[in-house]
Amino acid sequence: MKQEILLEAAQSLDPVSWSQLNQLGHRMLDDLFYYLETAGKRPVWTKPSQDAKDSIQEPVPENGLDTTALYELFAQNILPYNTSNMHPRFWGWVQGGGTALGMLADMLASGMNTNVSIGDNMPMYVDKQVVEWSKQMMGFPDTASGLLVSGASIANITALIAARHHASAHIKSKGIRAVPEQLVIYGSAETHNCVLKGVEVIGIGSDNFRKVPVDKNYRIKTDELKRMLVQDRKAGLRPFCIVGNAGTVNTGAIDPLHKLAAIAREEKLWLHIDGAFGAIPKLLPEFDDELKAIEQADSVSFDFHKWMSVNYEAGCVLIRDAGLHREAFASAVNYLALHERGISAGPDGLQNYGMELSRNFKALKIWMMLKAYGLEQFRTIIRQNLQQAQYLASLIEQEPLLQLMAPAPLNIVCFRFNPGNPAPTELNPLNKEILMQLHEEGIAAPTYTLLNNQYVIRVAHTNHRSRQKDFDVLVQAIIRIGNRLTGS
Repeated sequence: MKQEILLEAAQSLDPVSWSQLNQLGHRMLDDLFYYLETAGKRPVWTKPSQDAKDSIQEPVPENGLDTTALYELFAQNILPYNTSNMHPRFWGWVQGGGTALGMLADMLASGMNTNVSIGDNMPMYVDKQVVEWSKQMMGFPDTASGLLVSGASIANITALIAARHHASAHIKSKGIRAVPEQLVIYGSAETHNCVLKGVEVIGIGSDNFRKVPVDKNYRIKTDELKRMLVQDRKAGLRPFCIVGNAGTVNTGAIDPLHKLAAIAREEKLWLHIDGAFGAIPKLLPEFDDELKAIEQADSVSFDFHKWMSVNYEAGCVLIRDAGLHREAFASAVNYLALHERGISAGPDGLQNYGMELSRNFKALKIWMMLKAYGLEQFRTIIRQNLQQAQYLASLIEQEPLLQLMAPAPLNIVCFRFNPGNPAPTELNPLNKEILMQLHEEGIAAPTYTLLNNQYVIRVAHTNHRSRQKDFDVLVQAIIRIGNRLTGS
């Protein structure tokens, strides 16, 4: 009897009224569809109000809040102050705008609440299928391996760990001192900072990442790379990896990957290609000359959530040598051993290929979007973005008050407002102020970088919602703000 009373009093986190939560869920879905559909009618950015920031500053709740009231708080204080990377004039950093289908896929994946790491379940097989498609997209062999991760930062670190294991399998158990010589890695001065952080995380040390100079088009100088390799070997150091860029973050420059592949083969070094967004144009035959060498790399990283507009998070790393990839990460533990039958059977556990044991079902949104649109639709969007980037570059070159600051080989356009060549000490703060006012007025959201210590406005275009008129609006607004600031 006592046991029955305890069971009767048991609690759960399920709703008291499923129908009431169902109704609220439909309202949420309706609101988000409207939010996406009308993205271009709102300012591209709205500064979070003090009231909104104050509304979340409170001690950890001891008692629950009604779910409808909770949603009202979200709708009033969080949703209106989003980054709004789904806006047609959002071109900041390198961020894809997502899709309504991706949002729904995330809802389905969250409802399934699967840990996609181990077990005989369909999410594991969907994950494996997406990796197979990724290999086909990048021209990697069927025998290669891969892993879906949060983004290119973790993808790059995963590849660097595999490269380190290739240099010495003893490091995994004995540590970096298992190699008597100092390991050294090479990449251009334009290599993304996440690679440098990865070099630090895996124990090589940032001082041992050689930043190879770049040419006027911001591509790695392969002659300088060869010179550094000779110099370091003479000094008793041990080169082990080259990182090539398929689209640098600053300007979109593509390193001469075929030359890097030849050097890597000749020097017996691991070649990793960071293709966070710039590897995706490999889908286009017109990029065969520049990106075909990806197929020769030992590893490549790229993001689905950038130029393919899959909702965050969705990154991928591919590694040519599947056996080495597994050796670099796998460890035998009895509680993760696969069985012959039952839920503990199924594919090789994905924790054997990366750092994470807990992994969400990010493969579902990639699978659904590839199935729904097909590669040909993505090719159309990529070409559209490339043409629009060239259109923007042409507007800048035609406008006397604007100055194109770097070639635009892909989808990144770097430029500045320049009213008659004043000193750089004046131009840098002027363009920074123009950008901040552009954001504050909610007109458009490019971001920024420094090229040769010169502050530039940087449009990184992976937006499937942008239209030609949006770039006209951008240029007109920058000229208007710049003229106002300079009193012209």
